[in-house]
Amino acid sequence: MKLERSKNTFRNVIFGSITKIYNLLVPFLMRTAIIYLLGMEYAGLSSLFTSILTVLNLAELGVGSALVFSMYEPLANDDTEKICALMRLYKIYYRVIGFAILIIGAALTPFLPYLIKRDLPSDINLYVLYYMNLFVTVLSYWLFAYKNCLLNVHQRNDISDKIGYGVNTVNYILQFLVLLVFKNYYAYVMVTMAFTVINNIVTALVVDRLYPQYKAKGKLSKEETDTINRRVRDLFTSKIGFIISSASDTVVISAFMGLSQLAVYQNYYFIMNAVMGFITVITASSRSGIGNSIVTESKEKNYNDLKKFSFLFAWIGIFCTCCFACLYQPFIQLWVGKKNMLPYGMVITFCVYFFISVMQTVLFAYKDASGIWHQDRFRPLITSLTNLCLNLLMVNSFGFYGILISTIASVVVVGMPWLIKNLFSTVFCTSPKQYVESLLKYSLLALSLSAVCVFAVHYVIFDSLILTLILRAIICIIIPNTALFVIYRKSPEFSSLIKMLIPIISKLLNPFGERLKNGVVKIMNRLC
Repeated sequence: MKLERSKNTFRNVIFGSITKIYNLLVPFLMRTAIIYLLGMEYAGLSSLFTSILTVLNLAELGVGSALVFSMYEPLANDDTEKICALMRLYKIYYRVIGFAILIIGAALTPFLPYLIKRDLPSDINLYVLYYMNLFVTVLSYWLFAYKNCLLNVHQRNDISDKIGYGVNTVNYILQFLVLLVFKNYYAYVMVTMAFTVINNIVTALVVDRLYPQYKAKGKLSKEETDTINRRVRDLFTSKIGFIISSASDTVVISAFMGLSQLAVYQNYYFIMNAVMGFITVITASSRSGIGNSIVTESKEKNYNDLKKFSFLFAWIGIFCTCCFACLYQPFIQLWVGKKNMLPYGMVITFCVYFFISVMQTVLFAYKDASGIWHQDRFRPLITSLTNLCLNLLMVNSFGFYGILISTIASVVVVGMPWLIKNLFSTVFCTSPKQYVESLLKYSLLALSLSAVCVFAVHYVIFDSLILTLILRAIICIIIPNTALFVIYRKSPEFSSLIKMLIPIISKLLNPFGERLKNGVVKIMNRLC
């Protein structure tokens, strides 16, 4: 079966974008409710437990990625029997993983007090709250989680999104009512536990209805099982690296600076991560299509697709970086007040971190889709350990700056060059020199255009923060996008991007009539 990659990617991007808007606004409102109804310490506590549970998810070992990758070929060949056998293996792995998380989580209990320097709310029993969160994580693996692989490999992420709309809406409404009426954080977590179970059950029922031909039965050959186990082992170091990288900043801030300071930092990170969520919709929606393309298309075709994706992400990254540089501070002031703002130097550091993360996203998508985990197995671990060591060395002397600069340095010096080398030596089989030069060019443009935008909005300050945000946003929309259009309008990258967007824009304009659609498509064709 050759997947309809463009159609599936388009559908997933649309639904994924709607979902990200939903998952940005509603959790934002919930975090705001926690801050104002319970206090900043509870927001920090929520962030800390998220990071601890991320560490516990180390037990997953990358099984999901390995199993989904193993399904690309049998799906392309319509090998139903093999897919069923893979599902059975996936089911067994996830049962074991849930049990391992429970045991490891219990073993970590004595270390909990060392993760919070101060600011633990007086009405919170750290151990009770920890086990409540631990139980949520274990349930997420035990209750039909293995069935999600069918949605991923068929590029039907939109199904998960639709289920999420219904289940999460009820979840958030009940959470808000609990906070408003009872102001009880335990009850808030219990609602989360209940709806984790409901979401898994509903997803399993929908998957059974859509794909009744796939059941968790059958057995793979010893050779096939050994191959998958090798992939899991290769993903182990990668998973460790991801976990350390994701959790170390939060845990170090909590242990050395306290929950209130963690909450202030996480307010900035929350906004940045929410925007990153929109960007990763594109790669998440197209990852299975990329994997299918790597199996069915030439290396040259896949390399050209990489350049096209990188140009798109660079454009988006530059635009968003300009917006962050100009809008971060007034937005934070409007949201949580001036007393909870970080210095502007931290905004610049977040902007650098954000742009690097955007450009890495494309590379990660191709790494996961091509399955080069063996070649890449040590890179994430070495990168994250470098980050953690620098964090511990710099946090006492430089505070928040030390945390972010450590992350940036570990990625730029260790992680990204290593990943590029692995991709180009194994997937594209060509020199990365031209690609690296384009990344440097995009980075220089991000720096230059952000500086221009900051200069342009320097005096756009009004008594009304909302008016300030609106006018600054207009400037940030005009300057970088106009500059990028002027610079790249005659380049092959721009032409390829427009050709890729034409069918997408055409579908989006279908409800507005043929005349408008044909007019817009005609203009876009001229731009090529």
